[in-house]
Amino acid sequence: MDALASLLPEGLGATAGLVLVIASFFTSALTAVFGIGGGVAMLALLGLFIPVAALIPVHGLIQLGSNTGRAWHQRAHIVRGIAAPFIAGSVVGAVVGTFFVVQLPDAVLKLVLGLFVIAVTWTKIPGAAKIGRAGLVAGSALLALLSMFFGATGPLFAAAFSQIITDDRKALIATQAAGMTIQHALKVVAFSVAGFAFAQWLPFIVVMIASGYLGTLYGTRLLEKFPEESFRRWFRIGLTLLALDLVRRGLVV
Repeated sequence: MDALASLLPEGLGATAGLVLVIASFFTSALTAVFGIGGGVAMLALLGLFIPVAALIPVHGLIQLGSNTGRAWHQRAHIVRGIAAPFIAGSVVGAVVGTFFVVQLPDAVLKLVLGLFVIAVTWTKIPGAAKIGRAGLVAGSALLALLSMFFGATGPLFAAAFSQIITDDRKALIATQAAGMTIQHALKVVAFSVAGFAFAQWLPFIVVMIASGYLGTLYGTRLLEKFPEESFRRWFRIGLTLLALDLVRRGLVV
């Protein structure tokens, strides 16, 4: 416990730090199996223990490590054809987000995101599986923009990617991890340019990322055993529950 305490930033106790490190394992395992849930859960837990001003940037760096580890471990299943337009759109969205994110009310954002995720999860967007490069650029720009001021955009990413990758759960989760790696990296760069001091958080974040990678290894083994039909059913149910919670938080102000 003392060793962990020495790695923590000022104001974060050893018990809270231990809880978060353990939670990083389980939230990463959850995301490795279903592609959703872990980022939202981690954001909620971090919100209990760290200052509001540090919440989104610290969560972003933790998720950058978590998604990088998952994308690397599952790299054989990444759909690489969407990489270039996705990166281009993400850069545009991140740049725009650095200027405008503070102007959007949090409650309105949660409500709109929740309703959008539900709609995309339970309907089929015509032609989504054959979306062109311009569509990918526009969609990834929007996702990057939203990512700047709403920390856990995993449900939105999952809903969007599930419209494009419809027949391979491993490709869906791996490609989503790669996409979120890009956008969390851009978010971290944007917060660094804006002046957030990541240095005091780095030792703690490194431990969180290491614990999360172990969770990814465990969750990937569980994914191998999941039938495609069962995965899709629980994937939709999980997305819907997360989206309904967003709607609830948007309405309760």
